[in-house]
Amino acid sequence: MLGITKNTLASLYIGTLCLFSTTALAHKSPQEINEAISAVVNRIELPNIPSQEFIVTDYGDNTGLKNDLLPAIKAAIAAANKAGGGKVIIPAGIWPINGPIHLKSKINLHLNAGAKLLFSPEPEHYLPAVKQRWEGTEVYNYSPLIYAANVEDIAITGKGTIDGNASSKFHLWHKLQGNDIRQLRQQGFDGIPVTERVYQEGSYLRPGLIQIFGAKRVLLDGYTALNAPFWVNHIVYTDHATITNLNVDSHFPNNDGVDIESSTNVIVANNQFSTGDDSVVIKSGRDLDGRTIARPSQHIVVRNNVMGGEDGIGLGSEMAAGISDVYFYQNTFTKGNAAFRFKSNLDRGGVVENIYIERADVGEFDTLFWFQLNYPSELGGNFETRYRNIQFSNISAKQIGTSFFVRAPDKFPLENVSFKDITIKHNKQLFDVENALNVRFEQVSVQHQTINGELSWQREASQ
Repeated sequence: MLGITKNTLASLYIGTLCLFSTTALAHKSPQEINEAISAVVNRIELPNIPSQEFIVTDYGDNTGLKNDLLPAIKAAIAAANKAGGGKVIIPAGIWPINGPIHLKSKINLHLNAGAKLLFSPEPEHYLPAVKQRWEGTEVYNYSPLIYAANVEDIAITGKGTIDGNASSKFHLWHKLQGNDIRQLRQQGFDGIPVTERVYQEGSYLRPGLIQIFGAKRVLLDGYTALNAPFWVNHIVYTDHATITNLNVDSHFPNNDGVDIESSTNVIVANNQFSTGDDSVVIKSGRDLDGRTIARPSQHIVVRNNVMGGEDGIGLGSEMAAGISDVYFYQNTFTKGNAAFRFKSNLDRGGVVENIYIERADVGEFDTLFWFQLNYPSELGGNFETRYRNIQFSNISAKQIGTSFFVRAPDKFPLENVSFKDITIKHNKQLFDVENALNVRFEQVSVQHQTINGELSWQREASQ
């Protein structure tokens, strides 16, 4: 391990610090990054949904609607589906919902300004179990509060609010879920059929607020999300998704703002995140389950978002099918644990590569660049798990604890990471690194000292 504090750095050189020899960078220019982003965005298809409207309050009496809007929502969705699709409108008001909303193809669930869906706090309302992914493993579990499976052309839009309910009993399950998590992970690792992975009454795996499980052409736009039981907005096996203008303000455990899993052609733009966990995460499945399904996450753009949570962006740790060609562009990171966090272990397998982080404004974080690739291998796996070809450029950070933190397995070090035009105004510790090869620095300024060069750190072989 090599640790360099700001005082040690100052004692080495005043002005410019050159580490080994400077080498040519395999670097995408800003123009090339813009062109690649445009290519992804231009091919993303929006849902094609008829404009006809179905107002849910037309499908029930006043007394029933005020006690539980779900029957009226189901009736409006059924009517829209029968008519070939349309906009199912939730009017202004606070509407109790005693169970999950299941969307169908060609439906836009639209929440008018002032509308709030307040979901029931009772877990039994979210049974029977439905097929989904839970932390990267397929399972039958309590239904997500809003759920769609095997659909085309769907949307959730409007200026209203989706509230998972601060009083939900699901929030208490965080401390009860350990045995279920271990069992599900073992089932996925061993290849137990999904039909035998059923977690219903007596189990404690929390459902997400929204999960889209198998879709083509999805739009999530405009709403506020509060008090999620688990992950907030989760898209799985989805091609062509637009996630924009959301306000996610949810601070319970594991409240990731957006999880993109085994999905392609996705843009996440102009959102505001204040979360109890990562703001935006890219994933592709866990262990054997993820490798067997083998659906990577690719061609993703994350731009113009404000991120405030435990971490800003995350890749992994469920990345068994691989992640590639992801562009994070012009995002703001306010305050938290790690601004850029990359995760994995040897149970996973998979390759994360061709990741571009360009034009970021970072506030106060304990760690700026965090690569934790050696999480404990809980199930004894020894599968090739690699992070490589990652580029950070044009990043400004104000107040940082540790700037460059790396932990990677001896056999599979972090490879080919470049940092160009990085400014770190205040920094307590610069490097804390184990097992990284070909890490390149070009015009990296740390407290008015400049780093240029190439570094490799690797654990010495045991004697």
